[in-house]
Amino acid sequence: MKILLLEDDVILQEIIEEFLVEKGYEVDSFFDGEKALEAIGKKIYDLLLMDVNVPGIDGFELLTYLREIGNTTPAIYITSLSNIEHLKKGFQIGADDYLKKPFDLEELNARIKHIEKLYNLQEEIVFDQMRFKPKSHQIIINDETIEMRQKEAQVLEYFIHNQGKIVSSDEIIENIWKDEQNPTHATIRTYIKNLRKILPKDYFDNIKGEGYRFNIV
Repeated sequence: MKILLLEDDVILQEIIEEFLVEKGYEVDSFFDGEKALEAIGKKIYDLLLMDVNVPGIDGFELLTYLREIGNTTPAIYITSLSNIEHLKKGFQIGADDYLKKPFDLEELNARIKHIEKLYNLQEEIVFDQMRFKPKSHQIIINDETIEMRQKEAQVLEYFIHNQGKIVSSDEIIENIWKDEQNPTHATIRTYIKNLRKILPKDYFDNIKGEGYRFNIV
């Protein structure tokens, strides 16, 4: 499980990072929101663990922006802000949990475990000797872990659950994008093209005028 930690207290950051690494998590730590945002643009994380009052972009602004662009990565705030209005704001903009400082590290771990269970972050789909982790956007092929974009993973998961069925671009858009701004059919073709490059063989059949069919066998 990959965790992004945004905490500008040097000592506390080191304590949290060391604790999480000992628990088996992979942790990338940042002191300011701008660096954290830059990292999120380059790497897929399973969880965002963020303080609010940090340099650059604060934790509230960062999560607001991420939710606006469709990033649904689970997020937990760790902050000394205790006002009920701050608590309400955190949840309103899309946080999954809110932990007030000071806190026990085992409580933090318990809340992370709850997020893992809630979002099935460790769920795997095994097919054709590959292990696909839809929630963490990873596919493991011949012991090599390949990072995928969030939407690529969602598209692949949808096809796997509908294997053998002809799926149109409109159906993909309706079931994956939902309340988000709809992409074009050209965008869907690009995602499928990218998946063809990732997978070791071509599982997609183009059905002219209808859509695509995903065949595992």
